[in-house]
This record gives sequence, C-alpha cells and structure tokens, in this order.
Amino acid sequence: MLLAGGQGSRLYTLTEKSAKPAVPFGGKYRIIDFPLSNCVHSGIDVVGVLTQYRPLELNEYIGNGQPWGLDLMYGGAMVLPPYQGKTADWYKGTANAIYQNLHFIDRYDPDYVVILSGDHIYKMDYSAMLKEHIKNDAVCSIAVINVSLQEASRFGIMNTDENNRILEFEEKPKHPKSTKASMGIYIFNTDKLKSYLIADEADENSSKDFGKNIIPTMLNAGERMFAYQFDGYWRDVGTIDSLWEANMDLLGEVPEFNLDSDWTIYSRNYTLPPQFIGESAVIDNSIITENCHIESRIENSVLFSSVTVEPGALIRNSILMSGVTVRAGAKVDYAIIDHDTVIGAGAEIGQEKGADGKRPAIAVIGSDLNVPPGMKIGAGEMINEASLEAKFKTVG
Repeated sequence: MLLAGGQGSRLYTLTEKSAKPAVPFGGKYRIIDFPLSNCVHSGIDVVGVLTQYRPLELNEYIGNGQPWGLDLMYGGAMVLPPYQGKTADWYKGTANAIYQNLHFIDRYDPDYVVILSGDHIYKMDYSAMLKEHIKNDAVCSIAVINVSLQEASRFGIMNTDENNRILEFEEKPKHPKSTKASMGIYIFNTDKLKSYLIADEADENSSKDFGKNIIPTMLNAGERMFAYQFDGYWRDVGTIDSLWEANMDLLGEVPEFNLDSDWTIYSRNYTLPPQFIGESAVIDNSIITENCHIESRIENSVLFSSVTVEPGALIRNSILMSGVTVRAGAKVDYAIIDHDTVIGAGAEIGQEKGADGKRPAIAVIGSDLNVPPGMKIGAGEMINEASLEAKFKTVG
C-alpha cells in the first residue's frame, strides 16, 4: 500500500499542479518510480497507490502500471483515490487512508501488508525485511536508518533492545535517546493491522495517523514490534533543499547515490531523439538526458529531456526540468527550473557561492513561465505566475 497523496507544500511551486510523488527527479524519473521499482524487485505484484492531492498527473503517469511490469490480469498497480460513500470520505490521515481501503486488501487476502511512502528516494529489497519480520515473529516491523544525533529531532525515533525489539517510539523528540529514525516503511500482519485500524477509526480523538496513533497504541499493548536496520542510501525529498541535494548526490565519479543497472529504476519514458552537444559547449560533472540541445557551459547540474541552452549562457549547480529553454547570455546558478519555462536572454537566476564558501538558498522557478530578458531573481526566491507578474511590474 503506497501512500502517494501528499501535498508537498514545502516544495512550493513545484507541487502547485501535482502531488509530491509526481515531482521529477534525476533527469528522467519521478519520485514515485523508486518505491514502485522497489516493489517489483522485491516480488510484490499487488500495489495499491493511494492518491488524493491533485492526482491527475500522478494517475496518468501510473496508468495501468506497464512501465514497472505491473499491468497484470490479477493484481498489479491500482490507483486508489478517496471516494464518498456510506463510510468513506477524504483521507484524514495515513491510518485512515489504509482503513478506507481495507476492502481492497481483503480482495487479495494477504498474510502481510507492506505500507510505503511515495516521496522518498532509495533502493530497498522489502522481501529481506519481510524475512526478518517472520523470523522475529513480529506483528509489526518498521524500517529505520541511523541519522546523526543533531538530526534525530526531525524524525520519529525508535528506542530498541539488543535484539532490535522496539521498546519506545518518540515523535520528533527534543532529547532523543537513539538515532534510529523511522523511514515510514512498515510491515504488518494483516489481521493485527485490521483490528488496530478499526479501533483507531472508532476513536474520535485520534489523528488517524500511524506515527501518532497506531504505532504508540500497539507498543502500549505490548505487541511484538521490531526495527529493521537499513544501511543504504535514503532521502526524504520533501523540501527544496533536500530535493536539490538528492539530485546533486547523483553526480561525481563515485556518486553518493548510484543509478546503476543492478537495481533498475523503471519509469514511464518516451522515445526521444539523442542529445546534441555543440562545439561551444563545455560539460562538467553533469547529467544530460535525451533531446537536449546544449551550446554553452554546464557545470554540476542535472538536465531533464528536451532542454535547450543557447550560446553564452551558463548553468551551474542547478536542476533544469524537461522542456526548459535558457536563452543566450543567461546565467542560472543554484536553482531549480520547472518544466517548459523559458529563461530570457541575459537573465540571472539564483546566486553563486559567496566568498564564505556557504551554499546560497536555492531559487525555484515554476513551470510554463517566461522570465523576461535581463530579469534578476535572487537566491531563495520562489517564483510562480503571480509572483513573476508582480516582479515584472516592479522592475518595469
């Protein structure tokens, strides 16, 4: 059960028109490609994708699940939006979302249910976690990753014994006792999951949330709950900074996160012509995908398909999504430019690193915009249609 209905408000203009799991990543993927591909590699062939916030683009992207091999006669990938009926309404929380789809789970009568978030970047074999779950005779297992003590206050923290049995769960503690942070990946015995969801739904004071309600209630009841230690790459890309940083982790001779073919990340890709790199182009430590037309300098950047960069422009430390055009003489530094936006000639977007060596805040330009020639948009500015129009009037 893949929770993919998040609004992603901290991604600002990037999620004005679509849900967070539909946000592009890494030159040719969407965020949701990662958990979907993990399911395929883990042998999971029934995936319910729970959507809610601005679901049109995400629903269209998932389609019948064909890109991930999940277009099956029985099972496969199925989009599960909220609906109104005698007992159903908008999803009120993560637990309520699963509760409203218990009928979907019952159709397949599984022994175990894996619950995932649709907005994390990582590669993980869920079957290995399931084996550990069964070995521990657990009713619930929660994947955890070690974080620094300074970061621990941002996460739900699991305090465990020497056998990884969970003794206590702390939601964003001020003084964490452990560095085992929840990844939002759960495996439940189906019968236990159903009983706790039904009881939680009847509680009028509940927030209908796994972290706030279901997990603490199960711990208080003395259920056998275990942490599953994950040691690979994992990023929550719910903020502009984390999304930018995760894209930058793909770069370098030995990238921190390697998109190699040993664990293929499947996606819905379209057949496009090859890239064209002109004689005047200089490419340094960057990802350039299909149908790009490059005639300028690109440094430490990720360019999605069909990006055009004209002569005399400069792209550094940035993410340019599909269909972006950067006109001659424009400069883009520490920025994210959403799809089909045109950066006018001589415009300056973002800011280069200062003398103190600190990275500037990331500038973000929304989709389908035309940034006028010569306009300057500084570090950390978030530009959508309304703010661009206001800025243009002010400059004018």
